[in-house]
Amino acid sequence: MFDIKSFYEAKSVEDAINALVKDPDAEIISGGTDVLIRVREGKDAGRSVVSIHNIEELKGVKLLENGDLWIGAGTSFSHITNDPLIQRYIPMLGEAVDMVGGPQIRNTGTIGGNICNGATSADSASTMWTLEADVVLEGPDGRRIVPVCEFYTGPGRTVRDRCEVCTCFLIHPESYVGWTGHYMKYGKRKAMEIATLGCAVRVKLSEDKKRIEDVRLGYGVAGPTPLRCRKAEEALKGCEVTDSEAILEFGRDALTEVNPRSSWRASKEFRLQLIEELSKRALVEAIKIAGGKVNA
Repeated sequence: MFDIKSFYEAKSVEDAINALVKDPDAEIISGGTDVLIRVREGKDAGRSVVSIHNIEELKGVKLLENGDLWIGAGTSFSHITNDPLIQRYIPMLGEAVDMVGGPQIRNTGTIGGNICNGATSADSASTMWTLEADVVLEGPDGRRIVPVCEFYTGPGRTVRDRCEVCTCFLIHPESYVGWTGHYMKYGKRKAMEIATLGCAVRVKLSEDKKRIEDVRLGYGVAGPTPLRCRKAEEALKGCEVTDSEAILEFGRDALTEVNPRSSWRASKEFRLQLIEELSKRALVEAIKIAGGKVNA
């Protein structure tokens, strides 16, 4: 049994917001794969919960008229992985969330919960940073859009107000048209493991596939929040895909922009080794997916 004060199933986003406003002790629950664990551990015990799990307007993936990819916050990981639009335009995100937990978690857990939980280890987080996604929030004061790189404020903390509902994420065409990417996760075991480190790399190659026009490098568990290594990105732009030294330097440059810590999962020193190595491996794979030929 879970120590929950009350449970309310919202019929719409507006209904959920009203319920949160009325009860200052309430918090949102969707798939519950994060919230219920905290309740069981006693961290959020005795609180009321407002469920948004069955609000259909929060689910699915759509291509909007302006070219934006709309991803409902209530969309489960398994639906994201198998969605035709995700597979066509940003398969990297589908691959990343397919590494979350086991099948039961992926069928229940939602991308909105994964991001709003604020954990730096979230498998979707570093990929969403390299996609430069916008987080759309609805609250008592209306709608606001927050770039995902401004969404996290610290470990387990975000800018989302308690009475706000995350409704969707927007991926703009300039972040997926002409881009390819690869996500790599290191864990102590192959399945059902929280990331010791997550690394996401996206690249845009020249038309002849010989030069890196643009690149994005994102990490999870390389600091208190997900992060981007923008100096490493800038240094690699314009380099030839066959420039092995530039690829090696990409990993070394990343080390100057991260701040991992030691934990029972891994030491800081080991995470630094992973940060350097995974960036190179993910970059090589992203280039190959784009059709480039790498010497590394």
